[in-house]
Amino acid sequence: MPAGISNDERNYIKGLKSGLNFDVSAYYNVKNVGIGLKYSSYHASSDGRLSVTDQNGNRVSANVSTEDQITFWGPALMYSNYNEETRHKLLMDFGIGIISYKTVTGPVTGKGNNLGAEVNVAYQYAVTKNILIGPKLGLTGGTLSKMTFNNQTIHFNDDQKEGLQRVSLSAAASFRF
Repeated sequence: MPAGISNDERNYIKGLKSGLNFDVSAYYNVKNVGIGLKYSSYHASSDGRLSVTDQNGNRVSANVSTEDQITFWGPALMYSNYNEETRHKLLMDFGIGIISYKTVTGPVTGKGNNLGAEVNVAYQYAVTKNILIGPKLGLTGGTLSKMTFNNQTIHFNDDQKEGLQRVSLSAAASFRF
């Protein structure tokens, strides 16, 4: 958190750091390796009162509401011990593809995309032969070098690029066909 911000601003930022994550993957398995596609989407929103100092040194405050979305999709490789004679399964997958970001604050909409990556590791318990459940740890990342705000493109300097890194801990369910 930046130093010197108000509690309202701190709570606003915290609201954008936690949200809903959803992902789905489909793989064609050959022995213990799968080749397929991966899609994930993260949504967060927050409301708050933010304050800034204008060019005349006056403090200006306003209520704001922001909705953020980070989406990844692309080809992926997966390793799993699904074919082994145990109910305890390990899944690891890695994808490289397109990561996109959309943010909406009032009348301002920002969008950008670039090359991104997603890595997941999961432990799953085989409830039945075809249904598995368990915890999953995921890492998603990418960096935006430009964004479009209300149809105006802004190119970021190296020290201003927008990082889209996130860590997720979730419950996973797998269905084998």
